[in-house]
Parts: sequence; structure tokens; C-alpha cells
Amino acid sequence: MGPRSRAQLQEKLRVRGCPDEAAVVVLDRFTELGLIDDRAYAQMLVSSRRQTKGLARRALAHELRRKGIADEHARDALADVDTADEEEQAHDLVAKKLRTMHGLEAAVQTRRLAGMLARKGYSSTMSYRVIRQELDQSPAHRRD
Repeated sequence: MGPRSRAQLQEKLRVRGCPDEAAVVVLDRFTELGLIDDRAYAQMLVSSRRQTKGLARRALAHELRRKGIADEHARDALADVDTADEEEQAHDLVAKKLRTMHGLEAAVQTRRLAGMLARKGYSSTMSYRVIRQELDQSPAHRRD
């Protein structure tokens, strides 16, 4: 089993029938010993999801909330995600996806790419700017 947040562990204990009072005592002790560290977990999750899934700040914030990470820990973890890095990552995602979209009209490519970036949490403004730039650079869409 991989790392988990305190909220995830508390829910797992609840599902397994552990009384809430006992769970709180155990989880408090684990926190004291450093076995549970939501701040470190949030940092690890943000780093991992950015590398493996290419998620943007908005999707990362949603995932942290879903995993029960406190807002202050989420803000600290997301502070490392800067807009320039996010845009560069969007360019990489679009360029990679474009390689599999040969033969499709530009409108179809744009729609599919915008959907992919939206699912990964990118704003529509950034998405369309990145898509337009990548399509302009694509050999298939250059004018002769």
C-alpha cells in the first residue's frame, strides 16, 4: 500500500469498523511519530501527478481536496506549480497528442485537444493559446 493522507486512513479505519475515538488516538500517534505527514503527502502527490499525468493546478487542487488534504497543505504544495511550467507542460501534451492525430481536420484536432487539456485542469484561455501555437508549428497545417 502506498502513502495515504490522514483522512484516507481515517475513512479506511471507519470502513473496517474501528471506533472513531480509537482511530483518532492511533492517527494522532502516527502523526507524532511522523508516519503520517499530510504536507509531505501533498507535495509528493502534486509532483507525481504532474510528471505522470500532466495535471494542471486546478486538477491537482481537486485531487488534493478529494484525498482530504487541508487547504493550507494544498496551497503550500501548489505554490511550487508556476504558470510558465504549466504552459510548457500543456505544449508537451498537445505536441505528443498531435502526433497521433494525422489526417484529422484542424477543427476536430482543436476540439479533441481542448477536451484533453480541460480534463487535465488547464484553463480554456491557456488551452486554446497553446493549441493554436502548436497547430501553427505543425507541418500538416502550414501553408505551402
